[in-house]
Amino acid sequence: MPLMRYIIACLLCSLCLPSQAQDAYIVSKVYDGDTVELENSAGRCQVGLTDIDAPERNQEFGQIARRALSKLCTGNDIKINIELTGKDKYDRNLGRLKCNKTDASLYMAQHGYAWHNAKYSNDPAIKTAADQAREKRIGLWSSENPMPPWVWRRLNSPD
Repeated sequence: MPLMRYIIACLLCSLCLPSQAQDAYIVSKVYDGDTVELENSAGRCQVGLTDIDAPERNQEFGQIARRALSKLCTGNDIKINIELTGKDKYDRNLGRLKCNKTDASLYMAQHGYAWHNAKYSNDPAIKTAADQAREKRIGLWSSENPMPPWVWRRLNSPD
C-alpha cells in the first residue's frame, strides 16, 4: 500500500512538471487568493502561491482576493508560467506563478489582497509591496484591523 501511494504521488507531481513539448498551462480553477489548479494535456494539479498568505474564502476579503487572482490569471489570452519551488508541510505543491509575465504573489501583495508570509518567505520585493499596500490602506488594509489568515484558521479550526 505505501508503494501505491508513492507511485500515485509521483504521478500527481509529474503533472506539474514542464513537459518536453512545453505544453501550455491554463488556470482551470482558483480556490482562493493563493491557491490555483493548473491544467494541461497531461492533467491537473493544485499549486499554492509562494511568499503570500491570502484570506480564506469564508473570511473577510476572501472572495475579493479570490476574484482578484482569478481576474489576473484566467481567460483565453493568459499565458501561464509556473516554477515549482517545493511542497508545504501538508505535501501540497508550492510555486511561483506568473500570469502574462506578472508575478501573481507580488501582484496580490501590492494590491492588498494578501499578507507577505514572513514565516516562510524572505522575498524583499513581496515584503515591501505588502508594507506599501498597508501604508496606503488598500485592499484588506482598508479594514480597521484585518485578521491574518493564520489567526482566522486557528480560530475556525474544528479542534
